Amino acid sequence: MRKLRAILGVKASLCLFSLAMVVLALVAYTAQVTIHPTKLFTVGATTDSWTVYVNDYNETRYLPNNGTAPAGSLPPDGPPAIGDTSSYAFYVSTGADKACAVNITMSTPADNNTFSSFQITVKNWTGLAWNDIDIYDAPTGGNIKSFIRGTNATNDFGYVQHPVSASTYYVICVTYSYDLVDTTSIVTVTFQYTPLPQ
Repeated sequence: MRKLRAILGVKASLCLFSLAMVVLALVAYTAQVTIHPTKLFTVGATTDSWTVYVNDYNETRYLPNNGTAPAGSLPPDGPPAIGDTSSYAFYVSTGADKACAVNITMSTPADNNTFSSFQITVKNWTGLAWNDIDIYDAPTGGNIKSFIRGTNATNDFGYVQHPVSASTYYVICVTYSYDLVDTTSIVTVTFQYTPLPQ
């Protein structure tokens, strides 16, 4: 019995050794991939300053603006340039194989106890002037929205749908009413953009 176990042990060892030699003798192939990350979106102005007045009703402010008083009341003069971040809010450039949607929301919204409205729209540079564009409720397709509500009463959002093979500058336009209180404390709001390749 002991001899049989010893014989089986030697045979098993030989089988494993032979199998290992076969594996070592196999030819292996590899393939290397070089990955090229590409950016479709460039953020422009990341800070700005506006002047608003108590009892302002349906007034307009721009991000960014051209500095005309009251601060924020007019968009940049144009033409915008990629090297001048004060001349646009964001820039999108796509190739023939990829479109891009940009989600716009407020990470720090306007207080609905002080602003009765804070309506966000978007304009793009047409080569001669800033032009109103459509905002959608989805990154592709969807319905057109009149504006994005920028107060903390809602967590509203909208999308700019940027087509393939296009390069465009955009600015943010806000129509607001500051007519609920006479508070003159500084207010800070934060716009958030999320580019979504399509």
